[in-house]
Amino acid sequence: MSEIIQDGKFVDLTYKVTDRKSGHVLTRVEFPLGYVHGHNEILAPSVHKELEGRSAGDVIEVPIDGNRIFGPRNESLVFTDHIENVPEEYRQVGTSILMENDRGQTRSFIVTRMDDETLTVDGNNPLCGREVVFTLEILTVRDATEEERRAGGAIVAGADIDPSLMRPV
Repeated sequence: MSEIIQDGKFVDLTYKVTDRKSGHVLTRVEFPLGYVHGHNEILAPSVHKELEGRSAGDVIEVPIDGNRIFGPRNESLVFTDHIENVPEEYRQVGTSILMENDRGQTRSFIVTRMDDETLTVDGNNPLCGREVVFTLEILTVRDATEEERRAGGAIVAGADIDPSLMRPV
């Protein structure tokens, strides 16, 4: 009998996120992503809930309403500026820029458009305002080692990590 996903189990999986409306794949993780179920919530809570009770070899689809998780798009978080006002290292579509407002709050913005004269950044989560489908393929389910439980996921051989310093973000 194969092991099922439950708290304390080490899980390796791959996934892709598809926009339900357009059918376009928004992101794909093809290398195994390892975590300890119930100790390291790396995906949306509704995805973790759907993984419970599943086993290696299962492929599941989980619909996610981006509005529910991230809220609706906020167009006031989209800015366009003259390209000469933007440092050279940020002049590439897809670049992430961490910005701080006058109250010291930070937010990540993504460069979404660029031409010869202007550059546009967007502070909305890329999934807000979208309905997406997570398609997950479960590769491994096994008991997590004590070290993996402390770290919340896979331990890379040779890595010099003090698990007491790790905490959820």
